[in-house]
Amino acid sequence: MISFLEGKIIYKPEPSSSKKKENFVILNVGGVGYKVFLSQKTLNQLPPLGSTLKLFSHLSVRQDKLDLYGFLTFEELQLFELIEGISGVGAKAALEISALGSLEKIKKEILSGNEEVLKGIPGIGKKKARAIMLELAGRIKELTKKETNEKISEETIEALVKLGFSRQKAKEALSKIPKEIKSIEERVKEALKILGK
Repeated sequence: MISFLEGKIIYKPEPSSSKKKENFVILNVGGVGYKVFLSQKTLNQLPPLGSTLKLFSHLSVRQDKLDLYGFLTFEELQLFELIEGISGVGAKAALEISALGSLEKIKKEILSGNEEVLKGIPGIGKKKARAIMLELAGRIKELTKKETNEKISEETIEALVKLGFSRQKAKEALSKIPKEIKSIEERVKEALKILGK
């Protein structure tokens, strides 16, 4: 998949253009022109024609076409991929939602149930906004839980490595510890019992 592009901007829409609103740029990457769809917010931040642009990207594969979506930060890409998976949310709407702010800001707004955060996104009315908020809140909680568990595991491994065990041995011991044990101290104690056998 195409996850990152760096190239020269050879086309971008004119801000005062009377034509239908275009929401893409064309990047020359090694002699190949890539059409990359961007959020309105990102389009407004673009440097002039001929400038080099770095974008994280997502390749959307559909039955009849391939579309590339671009993001200035990895966090926006992560949020886009989280939103795009929601039933009834198209890639264009997901693109605009992902540009509303930082991942942390969006998480906070969604977990607090603030439907106003999605106001003004084309194609998303009040009913759809509610459905998106509900599903996204669940996904964000799952993601946060996964990130927390990964952080705890990594910190436990680091503690065991400092005590003289190899990363491999530490990982093997961790895989045998019951998931209910959450604190790092308790996990290290359990791992030491396993490694002491």
